[in-house]
Amino acid sequence: MELWFSEIHTPAVKLDIKLEKQLFHGQSDFQRIDIYETTEFGRILIMDGFTMLTEQDEFVYHDMLAHVPMAVNPNIENVLIIGAGDGGMVRELARYDGIKRMDMVEIDKMVVDAAREHLPFTASRLDDPRLNLYYEDGLRFVRKHTNAYDLIVVDSTDPIGPGEGLFTKEFYGNCYNALTERGIMVNQLGGAFYAQDIASMQRAFSRIKGSFPIARAYQAHVPTYPGGHWLFGFGSKTLHPTRDMQREQWKALSLNTMYYNTTLHLGSFALPNHVLKMLDEA
Repeated sequence: MELWFSEIHTPAVKLDIKLEKQLFHGQSDFQRIDIYETTEFGRILIMDGFTMLTEQDEFVYHDMLAHVPMAVNPNIENVLIIGAGDGGMVRELARYDGIKRMDMVEIDKMVVDAAREHLPFTASRLDDPRLNLYYEDGLRFVRKHTNAYDLIVVDSTDPIGPGEGLFTKEFYGNCYNALTERGIMVNQLGGAFYAQDIASMQRAFSRIKGSFPIARAYQAHVPTYPGGHWLFGFGSKTLHPTRDMQREQWKALSLNTMYYNTTLHLGSFALPNHVLKMLDEA
């Protein structure tokens, strides 16, 4: 008997992935968590029926959230990571020797525990000595800090369920306060393909624009995410994502990235006209 996982992208579209076996199933206080071994995508992490990552393409998402801000300011030392229980964001940021402290705030300990056991390709740096791991609400955590972080990475689920509070005007305002003068915030904005995803993407981007004097969106292709065309948000007090990019300083680090490079960095902010229109209407 063949086993398949079906993710509903819209009421009229779904993605089917052939499964080999289930590696983990759990119901935490916040969400249902499943990890499967698949034929095409390797191991995949599912939360409440939505694909969070696959072994085959997770590097695209993690590269674009981690290395874009680090290329704008390679001198970042103090980082706050909100969400990211799979460990992929820590894995990428831990490659920067100049980072002195990473505070990671994940509301659901079960995600981290499951990743440690079943997702070694993302969880490999969760024991980095610079990492402080807090199991609490990121919205509440960021309220308590002012002028504390050079970078805030919001690696959350979509704006429903446990991740809903991480897309509010209050949250982005608190992120602004928690950043240093040259601080940067990046987050995932969601899809720009299906109509049902566009409204939440626009709402999130409008709140970034309302909180940061420099606010931009950038893009990447993540095959297993709905529509494949994924947007990220960039908010900063003083640094522009392309004009202030430190190309040569970042290249001198000699990081072997799978997706990101400095030429792609510039191209990722060159958005298609229909997306620019969506963002203008936000």
